[in-house]
Order: sequence, then C-alpha cells, then structure tokens
Amino acid sequence: MPERIADEAILSAVDDGFARQVAFLQDLVRFPSQRGEEHAAQSFMAAAYEADGYAVDMWRVDVDAIRDLPGFSPVAVSYDDAFNVVATHTPRNATGRSLILNGHIDVVPTGPLDRWVRDPYDPAIEDGWMHGRGAGDMKAGLSACLYALTALRSLGYQPAANVYLQSVVEEECTGNGALACLQRGYRADAAFIPEPLEPRLMRAQVGPIWFRVEVDGDPQHASGAFSAGANAIEKAFVIIQALKQLEIVWNARKVDDKHFHDHPHPIRFNLGKIEGGEWTSSVPARCVFEMRVATYPGQRLEDAKAELEACIADAARADPFLANRPPSLTYNGFMAEGYVLEGADEMEAVLRRSHTAVWGEPLTEHVTSATTDARFFGLYADTPAIVYGPICRMPHGYDEAVDLDSVRKVTQTIALFIADWCGLEPVEAKP
Repeated sequence: MPERIADEAILSAVDDGFARQVAFLQDLVRFPSQRGEEHAAQSFMAAAYEADGYAVDMWRVDVDAIRDLPGFSPVAVSYDDAFNVVATHTPRNATGRSLILNGHIDVVPTGPLDRWVRDPYDPAIEDGWMHGRGAGDMKAGLSACLYALTALRSLGYQPAANVYLQSVVEEECTGNGALACLQRGYRADAAFIPEPLEPRLMRAQVGPIWFRVEVDGDPQHASGAFSAGANAIEKAFVIIQALKQLEIVWNARKVDDKHFHDHPHPIRFNLGKIEGGEWTSSVPARCVFEMRVATYPGQRLEDAKAELEACIADAARADPFLANRPPSLTYNGFMAEGYVLEGADEMEAVLRRSHTAVWGEPLTEHVTSATTDARFFGLYADTPAIVYGPICRMPHGYDEAVDLDSVRKVTQTIALFIADWCGLEPVEAKP
C-alpha cells in the first residue's frame, strides 16, 4: 500500500526549499525562450532534471511524425531548434496512479524594450512579485512541478507511480509540442498543467484558430493624377470589418453554450499583425494581416473555417475591386478545439482537498477565453487534465510578473496532489 505522511510536513518541506525554487525560477527566466530560441532553456531544464536523478528524454519535434495526428496545427516556421524535454520518475513498486506534470518553456515576444520598466530577462523581485517575460507564463509552473517532487524527496519519499515532467515548446502558437509528447508514447492516468490562470480549477477553454490574409491593391502615384488605384491597406480593412461583425455573431451564440453563457466576451477576433505598403507616396500594392479567433468547445473546426472563409469571400464580392482580386487565406498556427474537463470527479476531489489544505478555503472554478495544452490530454489521449496555477500579472504584456506567494502555495498544492493521487513510497527500500 502507498504510504502517507502528514500534510503539514509536506507544506513545510516546500517552504524549506522555496528560496532555492525562486533562484531556479530566476535562472530560467534569464533565458530568452521565444519561438525558435528555446534550445538553451530546454538544455537548462534537462540538466536540472538529470541533476535530480530523473531519466531525461530530449528530442527535436518531428513535424512529419505528428502531421496526421488529431490536434495538429499548421506549421509556418522552422522546427530546427524545437526541442521537447521529458523527465521520468519510475517507482520501485507502482502501486499508485500515474501523472503527467506539463508546462511550456516558450514565451511570447517582449514588444518594444523601452516600454518595460526593467529588462524583461532580468527577473527582479519587488514587493513579492518576480518580473520578467515568462516569469508567470509559464516558467513559474515548471518550477512548481519540479520542486513539488523535490519537497517530497527531501522528506525521504517519492511517488509510488510513474510521473512525467514535461517541458514543451510551441504552446503559444500551435500546441504541437504537447502533441509530440503523445506521439512519443507518454501516457498517464491524469495530467496537471500549472498555467498562470490563478489557483482555480479551469472547467472549460476555447479553441483558437490562427490565419493569415493577403490583400492585393493597385499601386499608383499617391497624387491620384494618373489613376486613383486601389489601396491594399484600406481594402484589408474592408475584410477586417466584416470579420469583426462575425465576431459579434459568434459571441451572441454564447447563450447556447453550457459553460460560456455568462462569460462577458468569450470569442475574440484579435487582429494580431498587419503590414503593408512600400512607399509613402505610392498607393499600397499589398497588405497582409494575421488574426486569432476563438471557437467554443464542441464547435467543429471545419464549420468555423467555413464561416470564416465565407465571411471573407462575401466581403470581397461586395467590393468592386476585391470582387476581381479576392484575398487569399492561409492557416498558419493554432487549429485548436475547445476543451471541457469532464468525468474526472476523483481527480477533482484530490485537487479540492489539496487546495483547501493549503489555502484554507474551498476551490472555485472558472472558464477561460484562452487556451492551454490540456486539450491534447483530454481530447486525444483519454486523460483528464487539470489546469490550476499561480497568479500572473500582465501575461503577454509589458512588465509581466508572477506573485511568488501564489507560486509557493501552488507548489504546496501540487505536492499534496501528488502524494494523494500517486501515493508515496520511501526513496530508499526499507531494510
């Protein structure tokens, strides 16, 4: 039978190791791990796992190996430097339930550095908050997974089941890193993802779609002396305005959604990038914009794509110029379904007990108009996935910061969860 130790001992063990955890997190934040730059941070994670005695698997994500799997998102960038890292704990006697602890190493771009109060890769601590790109989203979660296990081992115990520590790439743009872990064969009875969506149980999440639209114009002299031409940037906004009207239509459908009917704005069509024009005194010949839209759980991606494509085509047909030069549409990132955590009553009960023991209050739940890698486990691996993590300020924004006390408490919660879900055995065999 798995052994039990007092909750208070586990909480104290996390506290005793928290200074080292904070230092580890600072070291990790110092690595700029934007898309295409993750390798150094992943090597750091692999070395940390190896130092703690775990078997480590580090491999380059093979797009061809995952291209035909459910959940794959279109690839628009090189994967030459896209490495996943998985550390495996194997018990002496597997008497408990296995667990995946998943987090992503990739971070979003910083934006103009002069808009940050401090260097985004200099993780300063001020008033209990650690600043830096990725401090919250989600390197704090990666540290919590590792140090929850470290706390248990400091007490002489380890999980009585297989545990897989996953540090993945591509969460911020496709999710293909988590998908590659499934393709690699990593499976467990449950998954836990400490995304910085606050220490609440995430019940449901949307599914994003990324796409790119290219709009042609008719370049002429800006004076209009020869011909007015057709301004590609202005024509792009014809399409953008039509898409924003579709956003209103999709949001109105929330009344029929079980989980998002009370959400103020679940579906957002975000105009994320736009560029166009070559010369200030020339009518722009071309404009390209990229957009992220969201879908409800259960909404078929093919249906969503068909509506998007029809919206763009209808708007183009109504414009005298675009009717003859229709825009082109390509999908260039997320092609993700929404996800709802269901059928995981026992797992939820373990989290509720663990949360209450740490925070002294009942666990609450929420839905989010963001997405996480939980969908891969829940939709494609028959593995319930909990999303529960620390408090983050300004994720994806200037001066991102994570509340360190919430990191400490989330680490304690994860440690208690592991002890209950996986069970424990002594690190060394009893004589």
